[in-house]
Amino acid sequence: MNEPTTIELMKKIRRIEIRTRHLVQDLFAGNYLSVFKGRGIEFDQVRKYELGDDVRSVDWNVTARMGELHVKRFVEERELTMLLVVDMSASNDFGTQGQFKRDAAIEMAAMLAFSAVRNNDKVGLLLFTDRIEKYIPPRKGRKHILRLLRELLGFRPTGRGTDINYAIEHANRMMKRRGIFVLVSDFQNDPESYRQALLMAGKRHDLIAIDLRDPMETNIANVGLLSLQDAETGELVEVDTSDAAWRAAFAKRTAEYDAAKKRVWNAARVDRIELLTPEDHVGALTRFFQRRIKRMAH
Repeated sequence: MNEPTTIELMKKIRRIEIRTRHLVQDLFAGNYLSVFKGRGIEFDQVRKYELGDDVRSVDWNVTARMGELHVKRFVEERELTMLLVVDMSASNDFGTQGQFKRDAAIEMAAMLAFSAVRNNDKVGLLLFTDRIEKYIPPRKGRKHILRLLRELLGFRPTGRGTDINYAIEHANRMMKRRGIFVLVSDFQNDPESYRQALLMAGKRHDLIAIDLRDPMETNIANVGLLSLQDAETGELVEVDTSDAAWRAAFAKRTAEYDAAKKRVWNAARVDRIELLTPEDHVGALTRFFQRRIKRMAH
């Protein structure tokens, strides 16, 4: 991929910001707040009892000491931290339907980041390949989100491979308190390779996986001889897509891999957003919000 000029980069950032800000204000405003809860109810202070206060909130120790009724006041600890863990490996520079998987990843990350910052939450960014490429600590504010967008759009990684396990382990060390952990990848690694790290993350954080796919990766049509190159290793193979047995075997391997991935994710309580490029990203995120709201209501 060619590196964008500074002017091209600024134009892309501006386009994404305008589009995303509109969506956040009009579509996701209440949904984000509904599906991402704070750390719970925390003690704030003790104050004098007022008519109508719940007697169960009376602090009897303070009441005995002061000689008049006092109650404990609690507030919802709303502020959260979102960490976007984004796969920058070479396999994401692939797209057969007019959009690269990397572009889809950036748009989804931007929508979540602007939703978070609109609700006064902090957002951080971790970019990875087969190594940790860059880490930006979580902060609040529009300027910070624009910096994250600049990195997502303009960053060129050193590595080409993928090490999801290492990325999750590093993110676990960075996020000390409970938060929202968003893993954006096409998940080319064996799910068993990152099972333990994901289970550890799931005990502490709200885990979301944005699972990127190109249509050709799930269903290869009969187009005769086809040369396929592994973007991460450079290995080139030629396949005969007119061979029905080969297509059936390919579909079987894909289904088995997806089933293995779901088993690992379910064990770690991962909430999945499946995104098939160039699917409507807004629709995918809206369905995710609606699904969680419905589940939380039961």
